[in-house]
Amino acid sequence: MDCVVTGGAGFIGSNLVDALLARGDRVTVIDNLSSGRRENLQDALARGAELHELDVRDFQALARAIDRAAPEVVFHLAAQIDVRHSLLAPAADAAVNVLGTINVLEASRRAGARRVVNTSTGGGLYGEAQLLPTPEDHPIVPLAPYGQSKLAAEGYCELFCRLHDLSTVSLRYGNVYGPRQDVHGEAGVVAIFCGCLADGRRPTVFGDGRQTRDWVEVSDVVRANLLAAESGITGPVNIGHGRETSVLELIAALNDVAGGECSLEPVFAAQRPGEVRRSCLDVGRARRELGWEPTVSLRDGLRTILAGLAA
Repeated sequence: MDCVVTGGAGFIGSNLVDALLARGDRVTVIDNLSSGRRENLQDALARGAELHELDVRDFQALARAIDRAAPEVVFHLAAQIDVRHSLLAPAADAAVNVLGTINVLEASRRAGARRVVNTSTGGGLYGEAQLLPTPEDHPIVPLAPYGQSKLAAEGYCELFCRLHDLSTVSLRYGNVYGPRQDVHGEAGVVAIFCGCLADGRRPTVFGDGRQTRDWVEVSDVVRANLLAAESGITGPVNIGHGRETSVLELIAALNDVAGGECSLEPVFAAQRPGEVRRSCLDVGRARRELGWEPTVSLRDGLRTILAGLAA
């Protein structure tokens, strides 16, 4: 199958590219490398993947690349994902997440793609949810422009489905972690804490550490994308672990996995604006309609990351 992966040089995207190649698909990657890394694609490029270094906001360049690839499925992962940046520059956030998604949808339609699998967010959309775990039909009350832009992108996916009969689905991720996430980056608590553990640094916890997240390992997310590509379901689908884990519990799990050789002792700082207190996704729809459920436990996922850092 011919596929396009936007944001394919990023953490999640590059893991998806590897899985597509492993099953024999032909893969075209679109990434402006602003946060994605060429080295994430080193093996993929050697195995025949093609990289177009361009920005999804550039419709003409994007349309040429997608038309040339003639994909059956487009996996759209290119995005602005920093909640704090969205608060500082909401128009820039929307330019990538809304206008960029519209460009991907229109280019995919023109190229005759069968299906677009869009990447969205769970916690970023539901805000301070009144029901945990939170189902897809819960009221949408984002606390930051990032969540609002992702909601608009989902709306355009559903519009293209109604207006142009382009099959689309939006996967609302929990907090994804795993190999290739930047341990020195600004996002990705698990990766940052693992980097602190490996380097002997104290991690910073914003707030009291009792805020919860729904951490899901990247291989489970990749599998959800593959199943979504073959499914005909539309609209939003939660992809998480379905379990609340506090930041303090995450630190305890890391210390347990490390086996006492080293220990994380956090430094506490003021809570940051735009971040939800509790987040946990109801993954019932994914289980029923995709045949998907998470398989990697948090501790097993942490062991994989720490083993990679030690290698």
